[in-house]
Amino acid sequence: MPETTFTFRVDDELKAAFSNVAKAHDRPGSQLLRDFMRDYVEKAEHDAWFRAEVEQGLRELEDPNVELIPHEQVVAEWEIEKAELLARVAAQKKR
Repeated sequence: MPETTFTFRVDDELKAAFSNVAKAHDRPGSQLLRDFMRDYVEKAEHDAWFRAEVEQGLRELEDPNVELIPHEQVVAEWEIEKAELLARVAAQKKR
């Protein structure tokens, strides 16, 4: 993958403190900055996905053709599912 240079200005004190901390952790500052950039992009992508999911959910909430399931029903169904899974695990342990 081709690389490029990313140049920016930073306060001398911040640069010195960052360089000292990076050195103390045996990591080059450039690698830490690349890691930060990757993490930031990944977080932004997840945030965009999450916002799109919420917006879709809100649109569905307003759609009269969408069947809404009451919270109590969902909880009751998952309690049954959980009990069945726990019973299977217990049965496997007895073997």
